[in-house]
Formats: sequence, structure tokens, C-alpha cells
Amino acid sequence: MVGSIEVMSRNSYLNGTVQNHNGLEEKLDELRRVLGKADGDLLRIVGVGAGAWGSVFAALLQDSYGQFRDKVQIRIWRRPGRAVDRATAEHLFEVINSREDVLRRLIRRCAYLKYVEARLGDRTLYADEILKDGFCLNMIDTPLCPMKVVTNLQEAVWDADVVVNGLPSTETHEVFEEISKYWKERITVPIIISLAKGIEAALEPVPHIITPTQMINRATRVPIENILYLGGPNIASEIYNKEYANARICGAEKWRVPLAKFLRQPHFIVWDNSDLVTHEVMGGLKNVYAIGAGMVAALTNESATSKSVYFAHCTSEMIFITHLLAEEPEKLAGPLLADTYVTLLKGRNAWYGQMIAKGELSLDMGDSISGKGMIQGVSAVGAFYELLSHSSLNILHPEENKPVAPVELCPILKTLYKILITREQQPQAILQALRDETLNDPRDRIEIAQTHAFYRPSLLGQP
Repeated sequence: MVGSIEVMSRNSYLNGTVQNHNGLEEKLDELRRVLGKADGDLLRIVGVGAGAWGSVFAALLQDSYGQFRDKVQIRIWRRPGRAVDRATAEHLFEVINSREDVLRRLIRRCAYLKYVEARLGDRTLYADEILKDGFCLNMIDTPLCPMKVVTNLQEAVWDADVVVNGLPSTETHEVFEEISKYWKERITVPIIISLAKGIEAALEPVPHIITPTQMINRATRVPIENILYLGGPNIASEIYNKEYANARICGAEKWRVPLAKFLRQPHFIVWDNSDLVTHEVMGGLKNVYAIGAGMVAALTNESATSKSVYFAHCTSEMIFITHLLAEEPEKLAGPLLADTYVTLLKGRNAWYGQMIAKGELSLDMGDSISGKGMIQGVSAVGAFYELLSHSSLNILHPEENKPVAPVELCPILKTLYKILITREQQPQAILQALRDETLNDPRDRIEIAQTHAFYRPSLLGQP
């Protein structure tokens, strides 16, 4: 009997029909008021991109607010036509049959038979089709609630009030450039929340970082105060399974404060912060070092000692880099280390590093991996290396007393670049970087950063 009660409560919660706990309707009404929505005019929220975090974010909103159908519409866009391979279909069938609540839901919706046919190889499933039933292709083991899926980008975004960017940073500019065509006739300006963790490098007119919120701003001409970044130390599947987590929404106070309140849940605490670009860049930086951590773990048979040596060196490099990027880098230490820690423990970038080191994946397979999505750390390695090797950013080497590019003080970043981008070294080189007898004590690198005026505002596009 207890078991059936648990199943019933989980069903009611995960299908977006939970009763009005925690003042949900009041929070929804408050956001509608802030956005100037009249009675009878739906608040339209759409997720663009259906990777793991983008799908979970949309599902969390659907679970909380989907019951208020006369006040809000929550939808998610993903490209059509992505076929689910036979092995994934077989695994998906196992997941469905292991979860009584999911099995009952599919039978009730007359959707179970297609998964049987796909298991037998008699039909092909598509990613947008299974997402409607609550299955994200990058996260098959964590069933979500059913979602309203749109495959036509214009239909999805043209009248959206809030757009959630769940795309990889490498795809953000291209897709939002297309979106801008559909917004030319708009009277109201949408709110955009970007979940993307990644950066691109530009070397003209001076070396600087381009973040996803800046890409969106340039592609759409939506004012930067209407574009926010949300990120934190979290794993998408664990958040959906109600593991306690926190995140920060960063941007203009006008929007971040009401949105933080709207997004906050008992298990998902959302704080707000004004520092948009720096938090965004830190989200990309930790992905760089997560790949190396995965390599070290695989090459040393999960040696705790070797991993701790790596952690000491990679954190010292990250601290050094934050001193180049931020005027008050100390404020970033906690969020950056927390985000790095969870990524090293269970993130896809660390997993990718492990698979590359074990030889189970090849660099020739690219950085978009079936069942995992985009490995954003690869492009971030290239971007940070390009920026920090530019001669215009030269700093005085404290021991050799000569100007050097900042990357010369970041041996792990240099090694990852040679492994992943130029491919002139094998993954084993990451261990050599740690064992190099000439490598400075990590503490020395932190001390150098703290005692020298390294801050370069131009790196973040600031005067």
C-alpha cells in the first residue's frame, strides 16, 4: 500500500499536475504582473535546444506551472529528424519497463506500443517524438514529464515572452541569428535566459572572450539587460530527481530578482547576482579542466593521490586566469570551485576525458557524442589557449624577468591544447605535465596572481 501511495504521488508530481504547493500560482501571477501580461493572455515560455539541462529546465517548469494552463504555456523546441539508434531504443525500453509510473503513463497515453516496435527493430523512433513522452536523447536513464515539443523554430519563438537558451555555445549564435528574423515585427522585447556554458575567442581588435549572452545580444539586438545567464554546480538528472541543488541567475536586477523567485523550488535554490559575463566565463573555464581530470583518473586507475595533485594544479591555473579576467577574483572562488568539483565528479566533460584516455572514444568522432550531447570543454580549450597565448596580453615572468604570454604559466591548459586541438601529443602527456620537475608549486602560481596587477578588462570586452 505504501508503495502504491509513493507511485501515485510521484505520478502527480512528475506529470505537471502537482497541487498549488509553495505558493506556485502566486509566483506565476507575480511574474505575469512584472511582464505586464493581461488576464487571459498566456505567459509563453519556450526552451530552445533539448540537451540534458535544457530539457530538465523545461520539465521543471512544466512540473511546477504546467497545471495553470489558462495562465502559462511551456514548450520546448528541438530540431526534427534525429533518429534514435537501435541500441538506444533497446536501452530506453528497459528504462520504461523498470519504472512502473512511466510504464503506466505510456499505456494510458497509448504510447507504449511504439517503444515495443522500436525495441524489436520494426520502427524508428525520433528524438523529438520521444521528448514528447518525456525522454531526452542525451539522458535516457532519467525519464521526465511529458512535454509540448515544437520542431518549427518560427512557431516556437515568434511570440514567446521568455526564451530559455539550452543550446551549446557553439550553436547559439547561428540559431539566434535565425530567431532574429522572426522577431523583426515584434513590439515587446522578450526575456532570454541562457543556460549555455562555453565561450568563443575573438582576436580583433584586441583579444577578447565572446560568451553566449553576448552572442545572443549581437545576433538578435535584444538589449543585454533582457538577457540573463543561469548556472551553478549541478548535474541535470540529479536536479530532476530532486537532489538538493543551487544556481545563480545573473544579469540586470529588473529581471533577475523576479525570475529567481519564479524559478526557486524547495530542492532548487536560485540566487541572483549582477555579474553576468564573469559567471558565464567561469562556467566555460571549469569544463576545460574537467576533461584533463577525466584523463588523469583513467590513466592512473582512479588514483586519489594523482587526482588530488591534478586538482591542486588545475585550481591554481583557474585562479591565475580569474585574476586576468576579474577585478575582484576572490568573489568567484567559491562558485568556480563548486562548479568544478561537481563537473569533475560526474560531468560529461570529465567522462569525455576518461573515454579519450581509455581509447573508447577517438578525437576523430568530434565533440558531439551520441547519448551525451556536446562536449563544450573541447572548444573552450581552444578558445582559452588562443586568448592567453596572444602577445598583447604578455605579462612579466616573475622568475625569468621577461615578458611571456599568460598561457606559459598554465602548463595543463597548454598540454590539453596539444592533446585535443593540435593532436601533437597523446593523453598520457597530461601525466607528464604533472610530473615535470620544473613545474612550479601551485601555491607559487596563486601568489604570482595575487601580487601582480594582471587584470585585463579588455578580455571581457570592457574598456
